[in-house]
Amino acid sequence: MNKHILDPAVQEFIHLHLNDDVHKIAMAKSPFTAIESNELSNQIAAKKKCLRKLPTWYHQQGIYYPSLLSIEQSSSEITAQYKARLAIGTNLIDLTGGFGVDCFYFAKNIATVTHCEINAELSEVAAHNAKILGQANLRFLAGDGLEFLRNTSETFDTIYIDPARRSSSGKVFLLKDCTPNVVEHLNLLLQKSHRLIIKTAPFLDIAAGLKELSHVAEVHIVSVKNECKELLWVVEREATKKLKIVCTTLNEKEKQFTFFKDEEETAGGIFTSGSLSTFLYEPDAALLKSGAFNLIAKTYGLEKLDSQTQLYTAETLNEEFPGRIFRINRVISSGELKKEKQLIGNVIVRNYRDKAENLVKKYKIRPDQHQFLIFTQSKSAGYIVIDAKIEQYY
Repeated sequence: MNKHILDPAVQEFIHLHLNDDVHKIAMAKSPFTAIESNELSNQIAAKKKCLRKLPTWYHQQGIYYPSLLSIEQSSSEITAQYKARLAIGTNLIDLTGGFGVDCFYFAKNIATVTHCEINAELSEVAAHNAKILGQANLRFLAGDGLEFLRNTSETFDTIYIDPARRSSSGKVFLLKDCTPNVVEHLNLLLQKSHRLIIKTAPFLDIAAGLKELSHVAEVHIVSVKNECKELLWVVEREATKKLKIVCTTLNEKEKQFTFFKDEEETAGGIFTSGSLSTFLYEPDAALLKSGAFNLIAKTYGLEKLDSQTQLYTAETLNEEFPGRIFRINRVISSGELKKEKQLIGNVIVRNYRDKAENLVKKYKIRPDQHQFLIFTQSKSAGYIVIDAKIEQYY
């Protein structure tokens, strides 16, 4: 951590050059003898990354930014605030503290929070920023969080861990392929805590995770603007056998779809038997990740278009539904589609035989801000195109 970056003149330079080309700044000669050009470039790029993701940090003077990768891997403020609600008790330890965003929000709800980070410089950065932000109930330990846990006599009400993928080849779908290996150290983690919260990437397979982990009480699927951001696994020493799944959408208005796993297993499918009703419902990404396709219909009083089509229809508009809602203008059959000359709308493909880009080109479809053409399949009518207007985005 180069503390010269915190000098007022350097901070002013960073502020004045926020909209400049960071690559040019990195290649140019540094105006400061104690700071290299690539350090200035990184501070500017990392701060700009925080504008929407971490506005509290962005707008606070005197923040020191780590590598751009550390910012990219950090939780957003909106998801960190949500996680803070899941912690219990009066003391918490974060075994993979990183930039410290999650710890900052845990510390607003929990009396004592310990931030462990194996990267000593990143630990120093997080400690400096916590002081600047005025969060005094945090302690910072530079070192291996699991090693600390293994050797300490302390126990914690809540342990939080965010294991990173070990593979550099792409997405990881199993917990055992992440580091730290939570599966391997689960007994230790449960011995040292009453509640364990594990954050994983959204593409981790839920069914596979449940096979790897024992004592899972809840799985939280968190999305922002119809994009899954995190899976949160709440593991408890004395978890009941009834697994709760919580789908949460964090937008202008927070919405939740909560159920117990066995409810979906016993829910029967409700399918539309004839023509579609007035509205078309498309579940948010968090609901789709849950796999509770029949229960979605039952909970919100909807009819499913087809067993493999995760779209629903209803006569009424329910604004509590987590997802997009469209008002149906008309339904175009496969035969009628060939005769259409002036199709207008943003194309969505759900359980259809072609890709969106091919359909746009084939039928010369012009885009529109509010109109949509949903190419899909219905159990009663086969392949269809739904011409609809958006009523609700989230």
